[in-house]
Amino acid sequence: MKDLTTVVKSNVKIAENIFMITLTLPESAGRIKGGQFVNLSTGDGAHLLRRPLGVMKVEGNDVSVCYQLKGEGTVKLSQAKAGDKLKILLPLGNGFDLEGKKNIAVIGGGVGIFPLIATIREHCADKKFYSYIGFRNKNAVCLTDELEKSEKLTIVTDDGGFGAKGNAVEAYLNDCDKPEPDLIIACGPPVMLKVLKQKLSERGIKTPCYVSLEERMGCGIGACLVCVCKKTDGENARVCKDGPVFNIEEVEL
Repeated sequence: MKDLTTVVKSNVKIAENIFMITLTLPESAGRIKGGQFVNLSTGDGAHLLRRPLGVMKVEGNDVSVCYQLKGEGTVKLSQAKAGDKLKILLPLGNGFDLEGKKNIAVIGGGVGIFPLIATIREHCADKKFYSYIGFRNKNAVCLTDELEKSEKLTIVTDDGGFGAKGNAVEAYLNDCDKPEPDLIIACGPPVMLKVLKQKLSERGIKTPCYVSLEERMGCGIGACLVCVCKKTDGENARVCKDGPVFNIEEVEL
């Protein structure tokens, strides 16, 4: 983990209320796994807490993360220009472990697609990904070129304005045995992950499934306990430090 001052290389809008910012680090951060995240300053002294953002792409010393405009902090971040300097803490959390797995089903919704893209990019040379991605509407669709690194890509939207009408979980369940994956990875809104867990149980699907949780965070290193989640064994876990990737059977959704 390193706390660095990074330089904005670009900061562009890629979909409705979605931006991608690319940052050049002054030194290598070492290996960053798909599913890990950064804590990034907004460049505004009025918003001291850094924003936790999942890594989407790493190329050399350039790190790209995507974010949705949600409040004053992210609006300020969207105003950052090339050459601006921002503080960044990285890499944080635990990423997806695909060791020993060959065929991986990817289920993503909304801004949850970004850490999944990083995982596909990291492993697409030696593993096959079958991706089922849901967006709100056609204006929210983005980064399809990255998703097309999958062996198979199915995109759905809530209103059917792009691809088929439906959601990512439905799209996977309609296709889950062609071929049967040996691992499922997922990231998206809490309701999506809750439905995924329920449907896997109802259908008796025993394929291991790992999910990346989205939670509000403060410090990003496990000290402030803002991002605590409940585990099925009654214990608590810190999403930033113990996750954000968990076995779906281990966490309450």
